[in-house]
Amino acid sequence: MHSSASLYAAIDLGSNSFHMLVVREVAGSIQTLTRIKRKVRLAAGLDHENHLSQEAMERGWQCLRLFAERLQDIPPAHIRVVATATLRLAVNADVFLEQAQTILGCPVQVISGEEEARLIYQGVAHTTGGSDKRLVVDIGGASTELVTGNGAQTTALFSLSMGCVTWLERFFTDRHLAQENFAAAEQAARDVIRPVADELRRHGWEACVGASGTVQALQEIMMAQGMDERITLAKLQQLKQRAIQCGRLEELEIEGLTLERALVFPSGLAILIAIFTELEISCMTLAGGALREGLVYGMLHLAVDQDIRTRTLRNVQHRFMVDTQQANRVARLASQFADSVEQPWELDEFSCEMLQNACELHEMGLSVDFKQAPVHAAWLVRNLDLPGFTPAQKKLLATLLLNQTNTIDISSLHQQNAVPPRIAERLCRLLRLAILFSNRRRDDTLPVVDLNADGDTLHLTLPAGWMAAHPLGKELLLQETLWQSYVHWQLDVE
Repeated sequence: MHSSASLYAAIDLGSNSFHMLVVREVAGSIQTLTRIKRKVRLAAGLDHENHLSQEAMERGWQCLRLFAERLQDIPPAHIRVVATATLRLAVNADVFLEQAQTILGCPVQVISGEEEARLIYQGVAHTTGGSDKRLVVDIGGASTELVTGNGAQTTALFSLSMGCVTWLERFFTDRHLAQENFAAAEQAARDVIRPVADELRRHGWEACVGASGTVQALQEIMMAQGMDERITLAKLQQLKQRAIQCGRLEELEIEGLTLERALVFPSGLAILIAIFTELEISCMTLAGGALREGLVYGMLHLAVDQDIRTRTLRNVQHRFMVDTQQANRVARLASQFADSVEQPWELDEFSCEMLQNACELHEMGLSVDFKQAPVHAAWLVRNLDLPGFTPAQKKLLATLLLNQTNTIDISSLHQQNAVPPRIAERLCRLLRLAILFSNRRRDDTLPVVDLNADGDTLHLTLPAGWMAAHPLGKELLLQETLWQSYVHWQLDVE
């Protein structure tokens, strides 16, 4: 029983999909053990009088029988099951819920739209980096939640009666992907959003994050097509035109869009376009978690960490026995270099933050093997669960760690999509120099280095006599000028 005491499960009976998340509590955070998702499309079983069909209920019960087997290993007090929009609407929901509770062996709570929005926000707050003042958007099967908040506290909560399944049935029932279908779906969504738009804008936000399957699908499409991870209205309109060109749902093919997501993608896309337009959203990124994470963290009673990325970095450093003093030494020097070239090199706050994060993790590969340490570090970052970091940000960090010493893989710097390729190159150069000058692992041996940039040429000035007094340092620095010259980066040393 001791091994199961740290296990927790959250089940979300959504209108499009049923999800189960099983986690283990580890040092004040969660470690995901199991994720199971099944497309049940419960909302498609609602008729005009909100009766849930027997066929839809059977699909749901069949899924819950899979979940029930896993729940047998988890203490009942550590399980929470919630149902959302469709079971709020269904007039015969009690029939489904009675059988569902028998199958699972635990209560199923039908939560209000407001409670659903609150839990979604909590899941985002616990798992997503960036500004604490945020707008959270979650497009479900039959409802869409819009929430503003600051840190752990919500400031406005709205659950709207529209979703990717219900909009599919209303506006794409003929399976045509025509301009008229999209126009009708978007206008109807804007009409639903308009009454709450002023209240959301009044509270405001600095960052917008999406926590739905629609946004996840968009991320997968943009990653597959080599675009940056920021969702914009222009990209949404471009994808809409691509869908219209396909003509019919059965023929919808977009690089990066999975067959599983294709059916409800156009309807979710129409709703998202309406949200962007009505709320005048400039860009959106993918959230790290949502309703299920909110349920789990609620059971654990863990406070929201105001800097989720910092918590993640500390956990990784501890796990891989990183020398934090050395990591901080490299980070300070890299920050000094970044300040020196910030204006000519157009390094914004986000880029400098990613550079600092790379410095803090650059030696994690040593816990595997010295010879291929950068390769191991890059692989670990790509494959670890890093709460607070988006997939594109993880890819950037991995790329920087891969290129921290020796030969430079320029193509990898261009293939990441968190920052423009030229910015990735510049971050790489600063990281390499900071590591090089910190290699003796002592603060009192760091030289006073004057670094400035002229276009893409770096000019590095060392104290008089430093080269003569440090023959190994001189050799390393001259080798670094060669490594950089091989990829046409000019580094002048005086």
